[in-house]
Amino acid sequence: MAYIQKDRVKETTVTNGTGAITLAGAAVGFQAFSAVMAVSDTCYYFIVSATGADWETGTGTYSSASV
Repeated sequence: MAYIQKDRVKETTVTNGTGAITLAGAAVGFQAFSAVMAVSDTCYYFIVSATGADWETGTGTYSSASV
């Protein structure tokens, strides 16, 4: 397990609520988390809703390389 800090990593998701986030692929011009992280690596994250009204920050653990 390593702490990962990389530039230009951004993915979309349709996950709502609390709990695990299912990643839906890299945004155009960015790379996916799976390209820079291994299972159990951690990183600082920022999530924002489509409207920008809801957001959160934190430290997360990458738990699956399925995307």
